[in-house]
Amino acid sequence: MALVRFHLSFHSQPNVAEPQLRMRAICRSFSRQPAISTITNSRFQQPSFIPSRVSTSFSLPAYISSHPRRPIHITPNMSSSVSYQKALSRLSALQSNLAITSLFTVPLPDGTDRNAAAIPEMLFWLSRAGLSPESIASSGLKCVHVAGTKGKGSVSAFVGSILAQYSNPPTQKVGVYTSPHLVDQRERISLLSPQEKEGMIDEEKFGKYVNLVWDTMTAEARKQLGAEAKEEELEGPGTKPFYFRFLTIVALRAFLGEGVRDAVVECGIGGEYDSTNVLTEKSVSAAVVTQLGIDHVGMLGDTVEKIAWHKAGIFKRGVKAFTIRHPRETVGEVLRERAREKGAELVEIGEEEVKGWKGVEGGMLQGPFQKGNMALAVYAAREHLVKTGHKFEGRFGLDEEWGLDDIPDKFVKGLREASLRGRCEVVRDGKDGTEWLVDGAHTEDSLAGVGEWFASRGGDGLRVLVFNQQERDPKILLTALLKGAEKEASGSKEVFTHAFFTRNEELPPKEGEKRDQSVQTKALEIMKEYNGEVESRVSDNVQLTIEGVKYLTAKARAEGKECRVLATGSFHLVGTVLKRISA
Repeated sequence: MALVRFHLSFHSQPNVAEPQLRMRAICRSFSRQPAISTITNSRFQQPSFIPSRVSTSFSLPAYISSHPRRPIHITPNMSSSVSYQKALSRLSALQSNLAITSLFTVPLPDGTDRNAAAIPEMLFWLSRAGLSPESIASSGLKCVHVAGTKGKGSVSAFVGSILAQYSNPPTQKVGVYTSPHLVDQRERISLLSPQEKEGMIDEEKFGKYVNLVWDTMTAEARKQLGAEAKEEELEGPGTKPFYFRFLTIVALRAFLGEGVRDAVVECGIGGEYDSTNVLTEKSVSAAVVTQLGIDHVGMLGDTVEKIAWHKAGIFKRGVKAFTIRHPRETVGEVLRERAREKGAELVEIGEEEVKGWKGVEGGMLQGPFQKGNMALAVYAAREHLVKTGHKFEGRFGLDEEWGLDDIPDKFVKGLREASLRGRCEVVRDGKDGTEWLVDGAHTEDSLAGVGEWFASRGGDGLRVLVFNQQERDPKILLTALLKGAEKEASGSKEVFTHAFFTRNEELPPKEGEKRDQSVQTKALEIMKEYNGEVESRVSDNVQLTIEGVKYLTAKARAEGKECRVLATGSFHLVGTVLKRISA
């Protein structure tokens, strides 16, 4: 009953941006979805093509190469509650983020910026869920808000893990909201404590808050739209936002419902117009902008400076914002100007300070680039703890004198224990001992870093690459990966012995289904041009790819060779790979 009373106490409050009468007018004009969300799924279906026939330089047994393969059906966990299964069914009905971002590939005829509607729409949906920026602030929730192109997930995990060392369980936990998920949608919402290092929200609570938000939105839509709306439409996804917005609201509702006071919130795309940017300065203790690069050009722009403008949109008046000083001065100028405009204090950490710090070794989040992410997390976590009343001893407690080498043991423990699925994650196959290195990197800079990470682990045995990037130019991204690996390997192009270029679908195509493999074919040709000695193959599904890898690793083990596999290029690919190798 407490949760119901909490909801009722907020649903009648006016929207932060408009009077209540204006709000009702907007509700009626958005009879199903706001303008940016009113799209049909059929518009985004991928065309089918006959798969290209590509000659390969290594062969697999006929039972692996032949089609159609008999799919392996994964039986749902029947022990899951009805509430949880209902929540999953409802989430599957929501419009995908890809459908929304696809809108930005074609400009509007009148030149209108589609971004402009994002925050007003999110405020509308927040109100329909019985929340407002004011109600979130009044709850006492304080968040570290994280934006960036590369490393924001890792920084969020580091900050959350550090803050958890200072929580007081079982009544107090640290909330972390990240995206995307790889295997389980619950990965996006964590409730951390010193005893729970991963802390993914459990099925019961996840189902509870998904259904609470869904039912609240249905009830509000019923009141606002009245008799003119059909009940099945009110109950359905038409009166709900698209997936990322909905999960953002679920996370906030879960944090409030679970009494969370310390949280980390990672932006989805950008910052200025991101769904998470409904948080006000009263709810934000520190802001972070991680490494910047080119990504989501349709939404954020085609230069790092334009992208920096968007990411800095999370800066808040009177709140410190942390970033590592960008090597390009024009990018730094954009961040500093945005800080002045927003009334924030920008703290630029020097590269020399990060390089001079030994970092924390032996952590679960690996990679040579993680030291910079750790440094950002230390600054942000310290600021959050100071702002929420924690007193540090020694030099670390002195605002102008502390350095990265002064961090307390709890910070070291937090950095070491931080984990995040699909970010420099190492998974050892318990059945055959194969070491899988998985990372969802999908930008030029991040893939170069992953290439360095893989090459740094050495080894003379079987070294297999599993790669895909369905939406971006594979030449640029695959080349970045290979060059990064080559750099770490002292100029050697022999980091990989085999490569699979696969689509992201888990299972083989159904009878009569054709899948376009032109992207995979292009990647194979790039690999052959780079190093013709790498034995490469194209695949139209991950199951077939995994079977191919397992065939090669079994053969290598029989010859006494160690086996290491890198899966990268896409979070979709990495999620499917993790699902298959964990089955």
